[in-house]
Amino acid sequence: MQVILLERVAKLGQMGEVVRVRDGYARNFLLPRGKALRATEANKKHFEGERAQLEVRNLERKSEAEAVAEKLNGQIFVILRQAGESGQLYGSVSTRDIAEAATAGGFTVERHQIVLHTPIKTLGLHKTPVHLHPEVDVEITVNVARSAEEAERQAKGESAVVREETTMADLGLEVGAALAESGDVEL
Repeated sequence: MQVILLERVAKLGQMGEVVRVRDGYARNFLLPRGKALRATEANKKHFEGERAQLEVRNLERKSEAEAVAEKLNGQIFVILRQAGESGQLYGSVSTRDIAEAATAGGFTVERHQIVLHTPIKTLGLHKTPVHLHPEVDVEITVNVARSAEEAERQAKGESAVVREETTMADLGLEVGAALAESGDVEL
Protein backbone atom coordinates (compact mmCIF):
# COMPACT_ATOMS: atom_id res chain seq x y z
CA MET A 1 0.00 0.00 0.00
CA GLN A 2 1.26 3.49 -0.78
CA VAL A 3 0.92 6.17 1.89
CA ILE A 4 1.80 9.84 2.31
CA LEU A 5 3.79 10.44 5.50
CA LEU A 6 2.39 13.22 7.70
CA GLU A 7 5.52 13.27 9.88
CA ARG A 8 9.03 11.84 9.85
CA VAL A 9 8.97 8.10 10.54
CA ALA A 10 12.23 6.38 11.45
CA LYS A 11 13.62 4.05 8.77
CA LEU A 12 10.78 5.00 6.43
CA GLY A 13 10.97 8.61 5.29
CA GLN A 14 10.37 12.34 5.79
CA MET A 15 7.10 14.25 5.94
CA GLY A 16 5.40 14.49 2.55
CA GLU A 17 7.08 11.48 0.98
CA VAL A 18 4.95 8.85 -0.73
CA VAL A 19 6.26 5.46 0.36
CA ARG A 20 5.22 1.87 -0.19
CA VAL A 21 4.65 -0.12 3.01
CA ARG A 22 3.04 -3.41 3.90
CA ASP A 23 -0.72 -3.30 4.24
CA GLY A 24 -0.74 -4.41 7.89
CA TYR A 25 1.84 -1.81 8.91
CA ALA A 26 -0.23 0.92 7.30
CA ARG A 27 -3.60 -0.26 8.65
CA ASN A 28 -2.43 -1.14 12.17
CA PHE A 29 0.19 1.52 12.89
CA LEU A 30 0.59 4.43 10.47
CA LEU A 31 -3.05 5.25 9.69
CA PRO A 32 -4.58 4.90 13.21
CA ARG A 33 -1.82 7.00 14.81
CA GLY A 34 -2.16 9.78 12.25
CA LYS A 35 1.34 9.34 10.87
CA ALA A 36 0.19 8.78 7.28
CA LEU A 37 -2.66 8.97 4.78
CA ARG A 38 -3.46 6.57 1.96
CA ALA A 39 -1.87 7.87 -1.25
CA THR A 40 -5.05 8.57 -3.25
CA GLU A 41 -5.42 11.58 -5.55
CA ALA A 42 -7.89 13.24 -3.16
CA ASN A 43 -5.55 12.74 -0.18
CA LYS A 44 -2.58 14.08 -2.15
CA LYS A 45 -4.50 17.31 -2.92
CA HIS A 46 -5.68 17.53 0.71
CA PHE A 47 -2.10 17.05 1.95
CA GLU A 48 -0.71 19.78 -0.31
CA GLY A 49 -3.34 22.19 1.04
CA GLU A 50 -2.51 21.26 4.67
CA ARG A 51 1.27 20.93 4.21
CA ALA A 52 2.16 24.36 5.65
CA GLN A 53 0.04 23.78 8.77
CA LEU A 54 1.56 20.31 9.27
CA GLU A 55 5.08 21.70 8.98
CA VAL A 56 4.34 24.44 11.53
CA ARG A 57 2.80 21.90 13.94
CA ASN A 58 5.82 19.64 13.49
CA LEU A 59 8.22 22.51 14.24
CA GLU A 60 6.26 23.39 17.39
CA ARG A 61 6.39 19.78 18.62
CA LYS A 62 10.09 19.60 17.82
CA SER A 63 10.88 22.80 19.75
CA GLU A 64 8.86 21.56 22.75
CA ALA A 65 10.70 18.23 22.62
CA GLU A 66 14.08 20.00 22.44
CA ALA A 67 13.18 22.09 25.51
CA VAL A 68 12.30 18.93 27.45
CA ALA A 69 15.41 17.19 26.08
CA GLU A 70 17.72 19.84 27.55
CA LYS A 71 16.35 19.18 31.04
CA LEU A 72 15.93 15.41 30.68
CA ASN A 73 19.25 14.49 29.07
CA GLY A 74 21.55 12.75 31.55
CA GLN A 75 18.99 12.55 34.37
CA ILE A 76 19.22 9.61 36.77
CA PHE A 77 16.04 7.92 37.99
CA VAL A 78 16.11 5.46 40.89
CA ILE A 79 13.87 2.41 40.81
CA LEU A 80 13.78 0.18 43.89
CA ARG A 81 13.23 -3.55 43.38
CA GLN A 82 13.79 -6.77 45.31
CA ALA A 83 16.70 -8.85 44.10
CA GLY A 84 18.73 -11.91 44.99
CA GLU A 85 22.31 -12.01 46.25
CA SER A 86 23.69 -12.25 42.71
CA GLY A 87 21.93 -9.03 41.66
CA GLN A 88 19.20 -10.77 39.65
CA LEU A 89 15.82 -9.05 40.08
CA TYR A 90 12.69 -10.89 41.22
CA GLY A 91 10.85 -9.64 38.16
CA SER A 92 11.97 -6.88 35.81
CA VAL A 93 11.89 -3.15 35.13
CA SER A 94 9.79 -2.27 32.08
CA THR A 95 9.10 0.88 30.09
CA ARG A 96 6.04 1.54 32.27
CA ASP A 97 8.20 1.57 35.42
CA ILE A 98 10.73 3.95 33.85
CA ALA A 99 7.96 6.27 32.60
CA GLU A 100 6.41 6.36 36.09
CA ALA A 101 9.80 7.17 37.65
CA ALA A 102 10.37 9.99 35.12
CA THR A 103 6.87 11.36 35.75
CA ALA A 104 7.50 11.27 39.50
CA GLY A 105 10.72 13.18 38.79
CA GLY A 106 8.75 16.00 37.15
CA PHE A 107 8.97 15.05 33.45
CA THR A 108 6.14 14.12 31.13
CA VAL A 109 7.28 10.94 29.41
CA GLU A 110 5.02 8.29 27.93
CA ARG A 111 6.02 4.64 28.07
CA HIS A 112 6.05 4.33 24.26
CA GLN A 113 8.75 7.03 24.13
CA ILE A 114 11.20 4.90 26.13
CA VAL A 115 13.29 2.61 23.94
CA LEU A 116 13.94 -0.61 25.83
CA HIS A 117 14.60 -3.65 23.65
CA THR A 118 14.63 -6.08 26.59
CA PRO A 119 13.39 -5.55 30.15
CA ILE A 120 16.00 -4.71 32.79
CA LYS A 121 16.55 -7.78 34.99
CA THR A 122 19.68 -6.89 36.99
CA LEU A 123 20.72 -4.34 39.59
CA GLY A 124 22.92 -1.45 38.50
CA LEU A 125 23.02 1.62 36.27
CA HIS A 126 21.37 1.19 32.87
CA LYS A 127 21.60 3.75 30.04
CA THR A 128 18.19 4.06 28.39
CA PRO A 129 17.34 6.07 25.24
CA VAL A 130 14.17 8.19 25.23
CA HIS A 131 12.53 9.08 21.91
CA LEU A 132 10.81 12.45 22.51
CA HIS A 133 10.21 13.36 18.84
CA PRO A 134 11.14 11.71 15.54
CA GLU A 135 14.14 14.06 15.41
CA VAL A 136 14.92 14.39 19.17
CA ASP A 137 16.43 11.57 21.23
CA VAL A 138 18.02 11.76 24.70
CA GLU A 139 19.59 9.28 27.07
CA ILE A 140 18.71 8.82 30.72
CA THR A 141 20.20 6.54 33.37
CA VAL A 142 18.03 4.13 35.32
CA ASN A 143 19.53 3.19 38.70
CA VAL A 144 17.97 -0.12 39.78
CA ALA A 145 18.71 -0.90 43.43
CA ARG A 146 17.34 -2.75 46.47
CA SER A 147 17.36 0.32 48.73
CA ALA A 148 18.01 4.07 48.63
CA GLU A 149 21.40 3.57 50.32
CA GLU A 150 22.39 1.02 47.69
CA ALA A 151 21.28 3.40 44.92
CA GLU A 152 23.57 6.10 46.36
CA ARG A 153 26.50 3.66 46.46
CA GLN A 154 25.83 2.61 42.85
CA ALA A 155 25.67 6.26 41.77
CA LYS A 156 29.16 6.74 43.27
CA GLY A 157 30.44 3.81 41.22
CA GLU A 158 30.39 0.99 43.76
CA SER A 159 28.99 -2.38 42.74
CA ALA A 160 25.72 -3.51 44.31
CA VAL A 161 26.76 -7.14 44.11
CA VAL A 162 29.71 -7.94 46.36
CA ARG A 163 31.18 -11.36 45.78
CA GLU A 164 33.49 -12.87 48.35
CA GLU A 165 36.34 -14.77 46.87
CA THR A 166 37.27 -17.95 48.68
CA THR A 167 40.61 -19.58 48.01
CA MET A 168 41.30 -23.29 48.23
CA ALA A 169 43.35 -22.70 51.40
CA ASP A 170 40.35 -21.02 53.04
CA LEU A 171 38.18 -23.99 52.09
CA GLY A 172 40.71 -26.42 53.54
CA LEU A 173 40.79 -24.54 56.86
CA GLU A 174 37.00 -24.41 57.03
CA VAL A 175 36.63 -28.14 56.33
CA GLY A 176 39.39 -28.99 58.81
CA ALA A 177 37.78 -26.86 61.53
CA ALA A 178 34.40 -28.50 60.93
CA LEU A 179 35.90 -31.99 61.16
CA ALA A 180 37.81 -31.09 64.34
CA GLU A 181 34.60 -29.84 65.94
CA SER A 182 32.78 -33.04 65.14
CA GLY A 183 35.51 -35.06 66.85
CA ASP A 184 36.08 -37.39 63.92
CA VAL A 185 39.56 -36.11 63.04
CA GLU A 186 42.33 -34.56 65.08
CA LEU A 187 44.35 -31.71 63.62
